[in-house]
Amino acid sequence: MSHPIPEEILRIVPKEYPAPGFEAPGVRALFYDGLPWNGKPTRVFAWLGLPKLAPGERCPAMVLVHGGGGTAFPDWVRLWNARGYAAIAMDTCGGVPGWHETPWSRKPWPRHPHSGPAGWGLDVESFAPELPLDAQWPYHATAAVVLGHSLLRAVPGVDASRIGLTGVSWGGYLTCLAAGVDPRFAFAAPVFGCGFLGHASSTLGWQVKAEQSRERLEKWLELWDPSRYLPAADMPFLWVNGTNDFAFPMSSLQKSYRLTKGRRDLAIRVRMPHGHGGAGEKPPEILAMAESLFRGGAPLPTFTGQGAAGGEVWAEVASPRPLERAEFNFTRASGHWMDRTWNTVPVEVEKATGRMRAALPPDTTAWYFNVFAEGDLVASSEHGERGADESA
Repeated sequence: MSHPIPEEILRIVPKEYPAPGFEAPGVRALFYDGLPWNGKPTRVFAWLGLPKLAPGERCPAMVLVHGGGGTAFPDWVRLWNARGYAAIAMDTCGGVPGWHETPWSRKPWPRHPHSGPAGWGLDVESFAPELPLDAQWPYHATAAVVLGHSLLRAVPGVDASRIGLTGVSWGGYLTCLAAGVDPRFAFAAPVFGCGFLGHASSTLGWQVKAEQSRERLEKWLELWDPSRYLPAADMPFLWVNGTNDFAFPMSSLQKSYRLTKGRRDLAIRVRMPHGHGGAGEKPPEILAMAESLFRGGAPLPTFTGQGAAGGEVWAEVASPRPLERAEFNFTRASGHWMDRTWNTVPVEVEKATGRMRAALPPDTTAWYFNVFAEGDLVASSEHGERGADESA
């Protein structure tokens, strides 16, 4: 399918503007041009940082997309700078750092004079599918990510062929959209983000409001659900999530990761907490993937097969990294994924074949395997289901 974002956006290097009054150690604040909104020009606030480079040296880079309730975070940029990467983090909702909250607006970040639409359902109008496409938040937020990527590619010292993309929660959602729009990314790593939001993500605030009209919801999903964009993404993907995520459940995640064309890696932790900080910004698998693609590091372990027979389930893994342990995770619960109790038992990985086995306990509804390499790097098999409620 053709997407609503104009293709010529990939050829735009946005103009940059100073951002006086915004300072953070080691990084630079700036604005850059977004796409017009309601006939008026917009600008996007961002933090940009580079590591120390020798003359003539070029470094890899990351584009960092915040989640709902967030903004551009300088600490996140510095995290990647300390690893030897350039990085840019932009505000996708027309905000700037500086906390305020008023009962009538429910908008925690101050908005600047050149803002585009607010997002995440905090401003219902920007999510209304009957609006012109260029008046809707996902249009502008995706464009902000793509334009931020173009700006980063043009920065002296940045290797444009080695730029990855990651986002947290709503930022993971935008990561999926941007990866389907912008084939220049070398890899994408959505954290708590996927498509098929009408399938099982009933706890998302925007959906509760959108369900006032099923027809309206279906139109929004047709325009902006990541499932419409992911089939166009052929770069490697790393999907990071938890078994009980309240917004992006495992059933929707599985439908999403099966759509992309390139290599896919899964890192699914049992009851992984949802949020920014360590959970969303520092999964070690993201750095491991970047290092493997950009600096010749070892790839993550890869599951090469799995199946079930005679009351037993199995999976096979190939790993260039020594494995420290493996586990079999299963649940007997059905219904909403966020409410399910998971059980974990250790399993052995056969050295000769990379195969692990587990007896399938009675009444099990879903299961999968995890293996762990040094540094707490997790790699996950796809999950299997038996008798689960797909409508949950």
